[in-house]
Amino acid sequence: MDASARKSRRRGLGAFIVAGLVVVGLVAAFFFVDGGLRSYAEGQIEQEIASNLPDTVTGDVAVSIGGLSVIAQYLGGSFDRVALESGTLTVDGVPASVHVVATDVPLDQSQSVGDVRGIIDLEPDALNTLLSQALPSNVPDAGVELGKDEISYSGSLEVLGFPIGYRASATPSVDADALLLTPSGASVTSGGGSIDAGNLLSRVLGEEPLRICVAQYLPEGVTLAGVNVTADRARLTLQSSSLTLSRQSLTTLGSCTAG
Repeated sequence: MDASARKSRRRGLGAFIVAGLVVVGLVAAFFFVDGGLRSYAEGQIEQEIASNLPDTVTGDVAVSIGGLSVIAQYLGGSFDRVALESGTLTVDGVPASVHVVATDVPLDQSQSVGDVRGIIDLEPDALNTLLSQALPSNVPDAGVELGKDEISYSGSLEVLGFPIGYRASATPSVDADALLLTPSGASVTSGGGSIDAGNLLSRVLGEEPLRICVAQYLPEGVTLAGVNVTADRARLTLQSSSLTLSRQSLTTLGSCTAG
């Protein structure tokens, strides 16, 4: 191979390497720009949520956008997956840890999010606040304790003018708008004498499951899907297929049916 042929081959190989480096650089630049736009979009969504939350809600919400390319998702008119996280959200005085995942999130705020799934973790103090609002008016506030798939609470009430200490237990479940506590047992802890614990249970919980309204803390259209209780927290699962990210939707809270 003569010198001119070797030079021509080197020039061809060099051009191929340069072209490859240019492509790699363009790909890196695309992902760099895409990553910057992802951070910007996440910040914009955080600001949008913060400005649209009801006045009764306080706390910061962190946003992360999933999917490969934010640019492609933006051009397509929706984000594939948006996760919302807050460990210190307070709703009307009730503290909670919240994690929500929304899929098919449209850029047009007038359109519904494709699917919303979430969890709310409530500690005993938060449940105490909710329970105090649900107990009959003649029953003083009770102290909540959590166990495996069980919620129990203790307190006292007056029977024939005498204070009677009690401890009641209930099995948790949910319907669309409320946490339900179905009576499972009761005992007299002090001053009971001949008081029947079964009658006391009826006084404290009633004959029907005790309903703790949760819908009043959630945007309208978000419903309860389940509950799981451990010794540390009560975890409520949420779902919705009709929620929009408009101010009207986020600030219009639900309500509970009677019964």
